[in-house]
Amino acid sequence: MTNIANINIQDLLDFIDASPSPWHAVATSVERLIRSGFKALNESEAWQLETGGRYFVTRGGSSIIAFTIGQNSLPSSGFNIVGAHTDSPGLRLKPHAAYSSDGLIRIGVEVYGGPILVTFADRDLSISGRVNIRTKQGFETLLVNFEKPILRLPNLAIHMNREVNDKGLKFNKQTELPLLFGESVDGVEADTQFLEKIASLLKAEAKDIINFELNVFDTQKGVIWGANQEFIANSQLDNLASCHAALSALLANEKPKNTAICALFDHEEVGSESLSGASGSFLADTIERISLNLNKEEKLRALANSFFISADMAHAFHPNHASSYEPCHHVHINKGPVIKSNANQRYTTNAESAARFIRLCEQAGVPYQQYVHRTDLGCGSTIGPIIASRLGVASVDVGSPMWAMHSIRESAGVLDHAYMIKVLTSYYS
Repeated sequence: MTNIANINIQDLLDFIDASPSPWHAVATSVERLIRSGFKALNESEAWQLETGGRYFVTRGGSSIIAFTIGQNSLPSSGFNIVGAHTDSPGLRLKPHAAYSSDGLIRIGVEVYGGPILVTFADRDLSISGRVNIRTKQGFETLLVNFEKPILRLPNLAIHMNREVNDKGLKFNKQTELPLLFGESVDGVEADTQFLEKIASLLKAEAKDIINFELNVFDTQKGVIWGANQEFIANSQLDNLASCHAALSALLANEKPKNTAICALFDHEEVGSESLSGASGSFLADTIERISLNLNKEEKLRALANSFFISADMAHAFHPNHASSYEPCHHVHINKGPVIKSNANQRYTTNAESAARFIRLCEQAGVPYQQYVHRTDLGCGSTIGPIIASRLGVASVDVGSPMWAMHSIRESAGVLDHAYMIKVLTSYYS
C-alpha cells in the first residue's frame, strides 16, 4: 500500500500545483480526461451518447462533470455519483484592483469564503485566474498564472503590535488586506502598470483586456513531510484532494458496469448558489441528457437506485487543541476515510448511507473512521445535502482527514489519499 500511496500522492501534489484557481483545476482535469480518451461535450450542442462512451462537459469554466455510460440498465442500476468542489477559500481581486499609495502599488482584494487570513501574511503570493481579451469577433477567455511571487502581505513588526502573541493577529478586511505589488512609476497609473503585467504574460495588449477573475495563491509547491514522509502539505487540499481522488477513480475504471459520474463544482465555499455551483442545474441537466431515452417512470427509478458520495475533507484530531473536538469521535491522519455525520443535516449521512460506505470500505480493504462535530461549535456543510435534496438520491458525506483546514497551507496524510482513491475506484467498478 505504501508504494501505491507514494505514487498517488505525488500525482496529487502535481495536480494541485497545476491548479492555482478553479478555472485551472478544470483545465487540469480536462487534460487528464482527454489523455484517457474522454470526449468533450458542449451544453449548447446535441449529444450523441453510446454505451461504454466516456464524456465530459464543463460549465462556467470552473465546474466539470465527467461520466462513463455503463452496460447495466439505468432504471435498475441507477447512477454511481461522486461529487467534490474546485474552489478553496482565499482572496479574490477586485475589478479595479491596483492603486497607488505612498510610492507603492497595492492590490485590493475581497475575502472569498472563510480562509484563515493570518496564514496569508509573509507568504510568497501570486495571481492566477482568467482574463477576457477583446477580439474582432468579441472576446476570448484566457487562463493566466504568474507562477512566480509578485505579491506579499507583510506583517506589522512586533514593536508596533506588542500584543500580537497574546491576543492574536487580526486584519481589517478593507484597510489591512491590500497586497503589495511593486513600486509605482511616476506618471503611469497603477491600474495601467498592473494590466500591462497581465498583458505581457498573455502576449496581448493592455488596452484589449476587458476584465478578469483572479485569485491569490501561494507559490510554494506541495511537499511530502514527516519523520517517515507520512504527511503532505499544500494549498487547496480542501478540496482539490477530493477532486483528484474522484477523478483518479473514474479514470481507473474504463468500462464500469453502472453509469459512473464525477461532478466537480465551483462556489461550494460561498454557498453553491450559482450557475456552476451544486445548487444550480448542472448535474440535474447532465443526468437528464444521459437519460433522454428513458420515460419519466424509468428516470425516477434510475434516481431511486442511485447513490451519491459527497467527497470533502474532514477535521483530523489536533493534540494541541484537544478541547475543540468531540471526545468520542477523534479521527486521525492515515487511518482511513472519514464518514461525517450531523443530526441537523449539515452533512447528508444517515445510518443507511453510512452502512453502504462502510461496506464499500470493507470490500476494498480500506479502514474507515466516523466524525461528529462538537455540539457547541457550528458545523460546516458540503454539497451533499444540496445534491441529495435536488435529485432525491441517497447520499453520504465522507472525506480524508486533514489539519489546518482553510489555511493557505494545509496538511493531510499520504495513506489517506491512497485509501480514498481505492474505495472510490471500488465504488465505480
